Amino acid sequence: MSQVKSIAVLTSGGDSQGMNAAVRAVVRSALFHGIEVYGIQRGYQGLLNNDLRPMDLRSVGDIIQRGGTILQTARCKEFMTPEGQEKGAQILRDRGIDGLVVIGGDGSYQGANKLSKLGIKTMALPGTIDNDIPFTDFTIGFDTAVSIVVDAINKLRDTMTSHERSSIVEVMGRHCGDIALYAGLASGAETIIVPEVPYDLEQVALRMQENFQHGKRHSIIVVAEGAGSGEDVAREITARNGIEPRVTVLGHIQRGGTPTHNDRILASRLGDFAVRKLMEGDSAKSCGIINGEYVATDIDTVVNTKKPFNMDLYELALRLSQ
Repeated sequence: MSQVKSIAVLTSGGDSQGMNAAVRAVVRSALFHGIEVYGIQRGYQGLLNNDLRPMDLRSVGDIIQRGGTILQTARCKEFMTPEGQEKGAQILRDRGIDGLVVIGGDGSYQGANKLSKLGIKTMALPGTIDNDIPFTDFTIGFDTAVSIVVDAINKLRDTMTSHERSSIVEVMGRHCGDIALYAGLASGAETIIVPEVPYDLEQVALRMQENFQHGKRHSIIVVAEGAGSGEDVAREITARNGIEPRVTVLGHIQRGGTPTHNDRILASRLGDFAVRKLMEGDSAKSCGIINGEYVATDIDTVVNTKKPFNMDLYELALRLSQ
């Protein structure tokens, strides 16, 4: 085991449910092993501001069930520069920090990768609802976000059926359609539109029209924001078949609320895994879960790889929506 006396943890980028559970796991696992822990407020901006605060067991009490992040998060343009990155690395050196755990998405991973190249021992945890980090089956917050979308679609389906209307639900996912895919499949949506798969609105409109002609009383379309806005899709459908879908944009509600038990367990296990990896002398790794096994993959590989889209699941959704 490598001699690690002090580590720091930060959350960065968009918040996701389960970040607090991950922070809690990092802090408590480190303290269990006799390691000092510092929480960095407001991500990389807080690092550059030297806003590091010692954390103890009480610092992370009663947070496992809370959404958001007690460490808060912020964007930081200065840290995107080589000068900002060197400044951050030097602050960690000056404070005697032996390792850093970064919890966030792609941008956060880019920052962790830069720090690792400057000699800072880093571990990254995938904290993003989009599920767009490669070399992990699931990211922290994804399960909760999908549950929120499914719950919203269930409610919309009730009112759409009552009024015999169609509904378009726009969900988050600028470059990754996993929220739309998983929520659409789980809620029995008739159409799922994602950025990874080309789509034909002429066919979507025709199918909707045929469904209503055959007695169907509602229609649900789930659209990932990266594939187009819900309003644009609705206008195109109306122009083609005369049906006027109602549009619901769920927006940031997908990031809020208490995390599911799956996200709490995933965050807890990954947080503990990251601390143990630092103790083993490992660095510059992304912690993830693949086929139930916890793995550490080079951050440099992760940030330079696009996560493959699950076409098998997409085709299953197509078959079941007939």
